[in-house]
Amino acid sequence: MKKIVLMLSVILLLSGCYKDDINDLKNDVNSLKERMAQYESLLDVLNKRLYVVSYETKDGNYIITMSDGSKLSVRNASSFIEIGENGNWWIDGVDSGNKAIAEDGKAPKIAIGQNGNWFINDEDTGVSAAAQKGKDAAEIISVSITNGIMTFTFADGRTISIPANAPEITLTSPNGGFALDKMRWFKVKPEIKYPVGASYKWYVNNVEVASTADLLYIFGVAGTYNIELIAKNGVGEDSKTFSVTVNEKIYVNRITQVFDFLPAPGQFTNELPNGKITDTDETMRVKAETALTANNMISLGGFGGYVVFGFDHTVINKEGNDFIVLGNAMSDWAEPGIIMVSYDVNENGKPDDEWFEIAGSQHYKASTIKNYEITYYKPETEPTNPNEPNYIRWTDNQGATGYLAKNQWHRQSFYPLWKGETLTYKGTFLKSNIYDKSGTGSNWANPAYEWGYSDNWANTDVKAQIDISWAVNAKGESVKLKGIDFVRVYNSNRADGGWLGEVSTEVNGFKDLNLP
Repeated sequence: MKKIVLMLSVILLLSGCYKDDINDLKNDVNSLKERMAQYESLLDVLNKRLYVVSYETKDGNYIITMSDGSKLSVRNASSFIEIGENGNWWIDGVDSGNKAIAEDGKAPKIAIGQNGNWFINDEDTGVSAAAQKGKDAAEIISVSITNGIMTFTFADGRTISIPANAPEITLTSPNGGFALDKMRWFKVKPEIKYPVGASYKWYVNNVEVASTADLLYIFGVAGTYNIELIAKNGVGEDSKTFSVTVNEKIYVNRITQVFDFLPAPGQFTNELPNGKITDTDETMRVKAETALTANNMISLGGFGGYVVFGFDHTVINKEGNDFIVLGNAMSDWAEPGIIMVSYDVNENGKPDDEWFEIAGSQHYKASTIKNYEITYYKPETEPTNPNEPNYIRWTDNQGATGYLAKNQWHRQSFYPLWKGETLTYKGTFLKSNIYDKSGTGSNWANPAYEWGYSDNWANTDVKAQIDISWAVNAKGESVKLKGIDFVRVYNSNRADGGWLGEVSTEVNGFKDLNLP
């Protein structure tokens, strides 16, 4: 019986040892696979000619990000060697006290000396490498970064070096340096080498003004300005400084050019300005330009009628209100127009860049209809009744239909004479405030909206002023515009005031509040 118990004990002991050996072997195999995977990953990085853009310590590993976005994980049991801000070699966050001497473009030679210390370029740092001694040949014992190179050193002395590049800025200055007139766009597009993962900061006289690779800026006051660009990634940074001379310039405070004009049908259409059947879009544009550059009035007609104009300078978005689109609003009678703004991104002098809507007080109201469309139909003949109620038919994309009425005060055709059989206009529809004050049709009122529109409040009222910071993009998101070069105004209402006729936005000028 004792022999049987003894034999069972030996078998169990051998079985336990066998299991331990199997587990140890499995762990060794897994560890080897992990090390080989790291080695293969490094070789793959070399083959793809990638470079390091950042590195960090996370969950017991060095996480190294490459220029293609891929990440390499190295156990931080490996030592990390770099040059500190004081110019010394730092090993695992400890100052070795030894001055770092490294040849540009070359990785340092790193090894464990016979005394067990780290040696860099054959010099003893005095820092113990005991934690790395005796490791398997395929084990990474150190990761170093110097002179734009990250080097992985294996226990058997082999190394793999990968470029670890901070951004490099190249900025070409024109002959005589940068110079321009005030209230003009200043654009700089530097060349950035190793831009992947980089962040940017632009400073004007030590004040941060942008966080993009390119600079788009506008100077409101003449003078000399110091500009600095800092480009930075997880490896390092580069910077460039230069100066800009901004010259004094006198501008006119009014509209200087009309780019497009198309009124919708209305009682002042073909009158303000005068339109004829022989006119074209271009001749009518010129007529509108002639009127507005002299601060004379034009009418945009019913809903959707519009005008696009510009200036001899950029209107700067400063603190507070920036401009007024002049109209002829009066007490209890507003004819509000929606204002769109744009700036000359492509520098071609034309309003063909993205447009932004000034989001006035009605923009987010439930009654406001975005992407509204209305189509007007040219009447076959002019009516004999000077107050014909069913004059110009219209339909919209909301399923509604109706007529623009004729009135005896305006005998000309209300439909743009130079246009075809139908006209379609698109935009944001605002519910009108119009109502019959008398109850008998003799006294109509159309009170102004709170703020944010043209021809809404008297030109002298502060509520007529517009802040460029109210601009939103097509998604309704607020945008930060530094300035604007173009304005588009269109009638936001489809409303009838009885004997007064339809609500029709008028424009008779523009005022930049930054200019005298």
